[in-house]
Amino acid sequence: MSSAKYQRILLKVSGEILAGEQGYGIQPSVLEGLADEIADVVSLGVEVAIVIGGGNIFRGIAASATGMERASADYMGMLATVLNALALQNALERKGVMTRVQSAIEMRQLAEGYIRRRAIRHLEKKRVVIFAAGTGNPYFSTDTAAALRAMEIGAEVIMKGTKVDGIYDADPLTTPSAKKFTELPFLFVLNHNLKVMDSTAISLCMDNNLPLIVFNLKEKGNLRRVVQGEKIGTLVTPGGR
Repeated sequence: MSSAKYQRILLKVSGEILAGEQGYGIQPSVLEGLADEIADVVSLGVEVAIVIGGGNIFRGIAASATGMERASADYMGMLATVLNALALQNALERKGVMTRVQSAIEMRQLAEGYIRRRAIRHLEKKRVVIFAAGTGNPYFSTDTAAALRAMEIGAEVIMKGTKVDGIYDADPLTTPSAKKFTELPFLFVLNHNLKVMDSTAISLCMDNNLPLIVFNLKEKGNLRRVVQGEKIGTLVTPGGR
């Protein structure tokens, strides 16, 4: 199978993936591998937008739990996502992929401000658009930013790249007997409090009929397989089984 099933996608990448085995910061080999995966999908003619987290550098929720004011901690987390976005932009452009970083927090010397119509034009010109700084608001996660941006740009699907190969009824890394789901409805995810995306993001997807695919981004070639329609990972839809 060589053709793509989706024309426009939003890829959600957690910051923790960029940390690799070192557990913090950006591991260059992981960054290069991610850029290769994205470049491969772009070569199929797919329009790719990306929302990237910042947990490899700073987590606002974790900082607020230790006494830091939540709003300040969240703004610091947003700045961490900008660092990751700029690193990914550099890795992609070294591979010949044209990109734009759009930030929800204005910083003209580093990135464009987020403008919906401009983002769509970039995608139509086959530029990868990396959305940084979440929604620009504290108390909203990058998962919620991914759902919001996906709907704004008319993405056909959100693809959430994680360290595991789908959604399980328990953590497969600590519970070997955990059961994997191949397809689920959004309501099941909400009612069973499955830690896939936060409830705000899941509700946005459900209310707007935006499917979500959760898959293992660390396995080489998986992003291309998902884009081509192979049934890997877990598909979450309004009417899933």
